[in-house]
Order: sequence, then C-alpha cells, then structure tokens
Amino acid sequence: MQQLAIFGGTFDPIHWGHLLIAETALHQLSLDQIIWVPSLNPPHKQAAPFEHRVKMLQLATQENPAFTVSLVETSRSGTSYAINTFIDLSAIYSNTRWYWIVGLDTFQTLPRWYRGNELAQMCDWLIAPRQLDSDTVHSDIICQQVEQQLRQRSHTIHWQFLNIPLVGFSSSHIRKLCCESKSIKSLVPEPVRFYIRTHNLYSEKSE
Repeated sequence: MQQLAIFGGTFDPIHWGHLLIAETALHQLSLDQIIWVPSLNPPHKQAAPFEHRVKMLQLATQENPAFTVSLVETSRSGTSYAINTFIDLSAIYSNTRWYWIVGLDTFQTLPRWYRGNELAQMCDWLIAPRQLDSDTVHSDIICQQVEQQLRQRSHTIHWQFLNIPLVGFSSSHIRKLCCESKSIKSLVPEPVRFYIRTHNLYSEKSE
C-alpha cells in the first residue's frame, strides 16, 4: 500500500515555508508522494487567478520527483471543498493510505468544514505548528479540543505534529511586500520570484 499526502491551499503564492512543511512530511512519514492541490475557488478567500498559482506551484516543485501538482479541482465547478477533493483523488489513487497536511490554525476549524466530520476519519492528519507559536503545550491542547469535538459527534481522528522549525513565512506578508515593491528574494524560490515580477502579480497594478 502506498502512502500519499494531500497538501491543499491557495498557495498565493507558494513560499519556502510551504516547501519546508512538505519536505518534512515526506521524510518524517516516509511518504511515497505529496500531492499539491491548489484551490480553484477557495470558499473564504479571494486569490490570484488559478492559472498563476498553478504555474508558481509547478515551478517551485518541479525539481522534486516526489511532488505532484494536481488539477483535480478543475474537474468540478463551484466552491472548492476538501471532501470533494479527497473523493476525487481517492478514485485516481487506489490502495492508498492517505495523509492530509494542514496548518494548526486551519486544523482548528476542521469540525466546521463542509462534511468535515466525515473527512476527519478518511485520512491521518499531519499538522504544521503555528508559525509564530513556540508553545507546544498550547498547540497540543488545540488539537485535543478538535479531537474531543469530533468524538462528541461519534467521529474519530488520528493526527500528529510535523517536526519543523517555526519560521515566519506567510503568503499575505509576501503579497504585502510585493505591493510595496520590496524584495521577496529570501522568501520564495527564484523561479517563483521571477514569475511574480514578470506577471506583475500582487502589485497595485497587477493583472
């Protein structure tokens, strides 16, 4: 049985923090592959055009054969929901033990996701600690609260933390720097930085 992890998000844009999380998951769990899934129509966010986010993902992950960018969300219309993404990927990859990579803040909202109770049981959850939160005890309490909420609804969940250093990368900060015409050279892979500059993304005059 193969071991695959889904790493979903807007990736607006992808940055070194995302790549560090993925590399850590790959080796910590001995995964066969990580499937990056950019959200086509994020339910709670406005994002750069999908084609730009996909291209930046492809540029950032192209050198690692264990990374795959999936366009599975283009197969359906409407809002992008995680449960639909999982069902579609499960139909493509059989005989698989599934993992889902998610940040702590996002994991905290799992009980409120569309059909989140079902999804919680369909895979193991790999949690990236909050970027600026060094209090591991507090993080553990948050995850236990999620587990308890699901248990009260007769659902179970398996989760573990990813052993990554706490780094202060965020896509929103990168977008802000771009808007202010400041350097993002140390925050994103060079092909991504060049793509952002070439297509004038995230500036006041962006497409």
